[in-house]
Amino acid sequence: MNSLDKVLKTLQDKFGAGITGHASPLPTRLFINIKAENVREISNEVVALGGRYLVGIGHDNIARDGNIGMIHTFGFDKDNFIVHLNAAVPGSNPVMPSITPDIPGAGWSEREYQDLLGMKFEGHPKPKRLVVADDWPADIFPMRKEVPYNMVPPAAEDVAYQLDECPEGCSIIPVGPFHTALHEPEHFAVYVDGETIKGCDYRGFMTHRGIEKLCESQVSYNEVPFIAERICGICGSVHATAYSQAVEMAGGIPVPKRAEYIRSLLLEIERLHSHLLWLGVAGHLIGFDTVFMQSWRVRENIMWLSERITGNRKTYGMVIVGGVRRDITPEIGEDILKVCAKVEEEVKIIHKSITGDTALHKRTKGVGYLSKEEAIKWSLVGPVARARGIDIDVRRDHPYAAYSELQFNVPVVDTCDVWGTLVVRLLEIYESISLVRQIIAKMPKGEILTELSEEIPPLKHGISVVEAPRGESVHFVITGEENRPDRWRVRAPTYPNLQAIPAMLLNDQFADFPIIVGSIDPCFSCTDRVEVVNVTSGKKRIMSKSEIEFISRGNR
Repeated sequence: MNSLDKVLKTLQDKFGAGITGHASPLPTRLFINIKAENVREISNEVVALGGRYLVGIGHDNIARDGNIGMIHTFGFDKDNFIVHLNAAVPGSNPVMPSITPDIPGAGWSEREYQDLLGMKFEGHPKPKRLVVADDWPADIFPMRKEVPYNMVPPAAEDVAYQLDECPEGCSIIPVGPFHTALHEPEHFAVYVDGETIKGCDYRGFMTHRGIEKLCESQVSYNEVPFIAERICGICGSVHATAYSQAVEMAGGIPVPKRAEYIRSLLLEIERLHSHLLWLGVAGHLIGFDTVFMQSWRVRENIMWLSERITGNRKTYGMVIVGGVRRDITPEIGEDILKVCAKVEEEVKIIHKSITGDTALHKRTKGVGYLSKEEAIKWSLVGPVARARGIDIDVRRDHPYAAYSELQFNVPVVDTCDVWGTLVVRLLEIYESISLVRQIIAKMPKGEILTELSEEIPPLKHGISVVEAPRGESVHFVITGEENRPDRWRVRAPTYPNLQAIPAMLLNDQFADFPIIVGSIDPCFSCTDRVEVVNVTSGKKRIMSKSEIEFISRGNR
């Protein structure tokens, strides 16, 4: 009996009728149907057996059986399998127990489907809005099938997000949505006692782009990758690969071995680009602009290399369902190796200057501290987790593309602070260069794309995890009619990491706020709302979209 079978048997023995069905389409995937009233205790048992919470997926099935479903997913990293707990509740009364009191990392997933599907999670410790705007109508749930993708509801006036209660004796310092320390719009209300941070509330999702809804209603399977790679300004190949792999799993689509190697190559080039970008930003946030300038100078070599491979200064337009669109010629392979050799030598110089700089040590060591136990509780991923002693990396733990045939180390440190994330990212640059060399040397000959000759059957499930530079990205697909997904769920690595920011900020100095937030390398959406303050009266209001458009066209 393998580990996956043991998990299933344990749950069946302990919960009996609470388990209503199961399926295992792959040796590494287990889908379990459970009764909604048992979701909390079954989820806790899965965690006790070694599961790490990944994400929750809400889906509207009202037209088929009158229900709304919630799928909680857990990764068993040491044994290379993923467990899905699928619970359904009536669309007329979509209420189920919250698992957040025991598994804090599930907090945002549950809040998201309160907003988007109208679900209620009894016992949730913070059931405030997360995704939809403050003026969004309370009775319209945009991810329900009957709601058009292009619906624009009427705006409400004088509606504002209700912040958490400020601790006694503290002041509130608003950071964002526009702030010099933030590279994208988001809002933090930071509670300070003098210069010491005593709490924080976060409000984001200001311009949720509705990508999932759009692709479930307007876009075909092989058009989605070109939208998926725009989810993030850095992780283009990450999201295109994760989505494509989820569809390939659901549809049983084989991928040529050469295409798998090319996907791995693109992902490692993307990691080099991202880590060098972050290193420069981190230096800038603490006033070490020499690191910023040198890192971005070195990174430019990777940007030109991306254009040589893909036609873009990013790794865009390469990955589609069934493989990749362009091959890697021997000439391009030689260019890649030359660039990697140059980047490696220059990174060594930057590395030496960073590790020997005592001022940088003072700004990062002990800053943004979060214990390993807390990091596990919040389901942190990527360098942020590995800096806190958590030895996870889905390239190794849940191999995909060509990673099962490649050798690499997973850098892990236990400083549990910003310094640790810096060290992990630096070491990962060398590992990525090593992986690129292996990929070029081992890449097999052959086809690069499996053409989709048959329609993918509906209501098949697929999940893919891909190690982005910031951490693991998760894509979940339920296949549908009309050559498009019935449900597509994306969970980027910032999603779990951002939830832990208030804990990372606690008892640090406000001056360290930028580098603590920056240490997770957050990726936020853009904003389309502006707060206007009348300097005479001090009165505040939110400008409407039409007002902003009126001004942007040169009108006054």
